Amino acid sequence: MAKRARIRYANKTDRKNPHERITHVGGVNPDGKPWKRSIDQVVKDIESGEWEFYVEENGRRVGVVWATHNGHKYIKTTADDVQPDNVLPLLAECPG
Repeated sequence: MAKRARIRYANKTDRKNPHERITHVGGVNPDGKPWKRSIDQVVKDIESGEWEFYVEENGRRVGVVWATHNGHKYIKTTADDVQPDNVLPLLAECPG
């Protein structure tokens, strides 16, 4: 069974391409310690089936998946009844 982690933060660049804008994501472990991973590592974690990531906003939990655009792997939220990639860009910057 995959471990689950809530993504609460994202480091973003000033790039215009939305598929390359987020470089790292992070959250808080159950023990209160922060965690931070590169997008490449998150993609590997999802591909391996070891981890599942999600974003929760306003009581709504949305899964995070990886996708490819022009040969570049990136992460996005799964389609909900709003839009498929509407939450990750809105997250606060990762601390530290």
